[in-house]
Amino acid sequence: MKLDGILPFARTLLEKSVPVNGVAIDATAGNGHDTVFLAKLVKEHGTVYSFDVQEQAIEKTNQRIQEQDVKTQVQVIHDGHENIDLYLKQEHQNGINGAIFNLGYLPGSDKTVTTTPDTTIEAIGKILNELKKEGILVLVVYHGHHEGKVEKDQLLPFVRNLPQEDYHVLEYQFTNQKNDPPFIIAIEKR
Repeated sequence: MKLDGILPFARTLLEKSVPVNGVAIDATAGNGHDTVFLAKLVKEHGTVYSFDVQEQAIEKTNQRIQEQDVKTQVQVIHDGHENIDLYLKQEHQNGINGAIFNLGYLPGSDKTVTTTPDTTIEAIGKILNELKKEGILVLVVYHGHHEGKVEKDQLLPFVRNLPQEDYHVLEYQFTNQKNDPPFIIAIEKR
């Protein structure tokens, strides 16, 4: 297949926006895959803020960053992504190069613990305020479950109404796949 799948496309966008020594956010640490990916982009003198509300996700992320030897550039935060403003260092304000959210629930865990539209939209707003020009925020939207559908239905109007003079908003999805496949919303600061 010549078209990028959802997750490879998300990473391509992040590669374009997150430089060596940059600042990135993994708003939903999960199993730590995106945290490690971002840490390898920024290298040892960059910074990655990695958030999750679940202890299991924090443990898996810490284990993965230890195994991949990227601990020096990662700050793992056991808190909701809507609280980014409480953790962002002053020198990183208005300096975020890229961010990623994988919405839904942690694979292999309690499926009743999910991201929610209110906290997700609050976090998006805070991150957009701190993005550098040409910084990219990537949302991977998993909506194949009830809570995911609710989140998608509130998220889409929010991003579609962002002012075009300030942001480019892209939706990337495969439209002929069954069972509500995930899709991407990418927001680039102009």
